[in-house]
Amino acid sequence: MRTTHRDDFILGADISTLETVERGGGKFFTADGRSGSALQILRAAGMNWGRLRLWHTPVNAHDVIEGERIVSRHGEPVGGGDNGLDVTLRLAKRLKAQGMKWLLDIHYSDHWTDPGKQVKPAAWARLHGEALEKEVERYTSEVLKALHAQGTDPDMIQVGNEVNGGMLWPDGKTWRETPDEKIGGDAAFAALLRAGIRGVRATDALRGRRLPVMLHLAHQGDGKSTETFRRVYDGFEAEKLDYDVIGLSWYPYHHDAYDALRDNLRMLSDRYRKPLVVVETAYGHQLDNPGGGGAVFNEEGARRSGYPATPEGQARMLRDVVRAVAGVPHGLGVFYWEPAWLAVPGAGWRTGDGNGWANQTLFDDQGRALPSITAMRDAAPCPDNTTRPKTETP
Repeated sequence: MRTTHRDDFILGADISTLETVERGGGKFFTADGRSGSALQILRAAGMNWGRLRLWHTPVNAHDVIEGERIVSRHGEPVGGGDNGLDVTLRLAKRLKAQGMKWLLDIHYSDHWTDPGKQVKPAAWARLHGEALEKEVERYTSEVLKALHAQGTDPDMIQVGNEVNGGMLWPDGKTWRETPDEKIGGDAAFAALLRAGIRGVRATDALRGRRLPVMLHLAHQGDGKSTETFRRVYDGFEAEKLDYDVIGLSWYPYHHDAYDALRDNLRMLSDRYRKPLVVVETAYGHQLDNPGGGGAVFNEEGARRSGYPATPEGQARMLRDVVRAVAGVPHGLGVFYWEPAWLAVPGAGWRTGDGNGWANQTLFDDQGRALPSITAMRDAAPCPDNTTRPKTETP
């Protein structure tokens, strides 16, 4: 097994639900049964970056309104990690204590965002146009100031999450579900991204350095991802947006095939010449959901992807995606999405829901590290930028 790899190549883990898992009784162990925190074990397995999502006000709420803004919300936590600023501050401290760099992923929503939903925070429901842009800029800066104040500046930031069709809908939506739907369109979307980026740049002086900004899209699973990525990033370039890194989501069981991922990475590298990160990927180590109920990854997904639903199949997929990123000139790294989201009480997608992710962790249902936990490290490029021989792919 290789023990060295390039220090600048990202081997990352999104651990946004970790506090919720721990509160629910989740415990973690090394492969040989020694107890430790999830972060300690992931760090020892080669993970050098963390990723944290941030939601605006993640509660199921009763609202208090003053003028045009909702100034407070009261209610039970919304679930899925309850990733408000307080949780993000605490987890950022823990990442820094492990000597890990980290990526802040601002969703600009109170709960999940993805290509199919980009819901405005309830506090901004009455804001539009310039007023909304100013709030996006202000909020972004205030978040970064709070992180700086406790000595946990992020090392990279996402302005939006999986923004294939825009953000902060309907104001920044770029596509219509019905012919008469009112949307902001491409120009409004770009204006909101620009506002978020201005909020980042306003805090660069605090850190004494430029914070790299990532803009993040997801593969689609329809064979047209490369076309979508080219169209959207061409738009970003035409708008002269001040961003630094291209982020991708790729899940082989519901997105495009592995060859399509490689093709898209090559196109992005050649066309835009910016660092590339697969910022979300994962795969199942078994078909059954340890917590019972439905699972995001299932038999149909395993059949589509071609990788076995086993720890070795999981490891093989991870080695392949790391090699795909390392194999293009601007490939910067890979993040595994939620490797520690165990099936424990209270750790569901939403308050009261179950956990459909628990068969995709890098730990078994008892919290013991799986052999796949080191797969990303084992496939990462060496200091001289060479890679190990490629494994068989589906």
